Amino acid sequence: MKKRVLLLKPGVASSRALLGDYEVWFSRAAAAEMTPVELHAGETPPAAKSCDAVIMTGSPLTVTGEPTDWMKRAADYLIETAEQGTPVLGVCFGHQLLAWRHGARVVVNPRGRELGTVDVKVTAAGSSDSLLSAFPSTFDVQATHYDEVIDAPASLTVLATNSHSAVQAFRAGPRTWGVQFHPEMDRASIQYCIDDAKTLAVDRERAVARETPFGSSLLRRFLELT
Repeated sequence: MKKRVLLLKPGVASSRALLGDYEVWFSRAAAAEMTPVELHAGETPPAAKSCDAVIMTGSPLTVTGEPTDWMKRAADYLIETAEQGTPVLGVCFGHQLLAWRHGARVVVNPRGRELGTVDVKVTAAGSSDSLLSAFPSTFDVQATHYDEVIDAPASLTVLATNSHSAVQAFRAGPRTWGVQFHPEMDRASIQYCIDDAKTLAVDRERAVARETPFGSSLLRRFLELT
């Protein structure tokens, strides 16, 4: 039976005119149809029982400082959805918003922007987690973010990490996950970020872009858990 996947969008991709928006990327990577909800534009998500899984995407917006009212409502919706038994996945901004709602802090990373195809390491907890247990101990993914999660409370179990951001993936309870990286992005979309005119030269020079299967594998595994 076809999965009903709700894609909550707290923003739009800067490359949408050339490469499509988040729903295009997620649908392709997960091999599943997505129903987008434009949260940033005032759209309201349907009742959680109407879907099999909920994913919140990345965004050019930030969770640092005090989140806006609609961000707080979105965070509460994600918590309530998971409590009703529907799996929830937060990606980049979604990951940070979920972590914030669980009591972590989100700050501008003092190491600067993480950009390109990067390696993350599975923690001991991650190696036995239902989402990452089949992954190698180190795997590569696409990343682009300025902010990071710090001071994760005991309610968050860190599943993956690297030297740039200690919380690259977490689990919060049995039905909620967050990933700092972008499992929906491929080489073309991360290369667009590297080549973008707004990208600082220092970030562009050290960033690399290559294909990797692990982002797609993570999304498909997440949907298998529904």
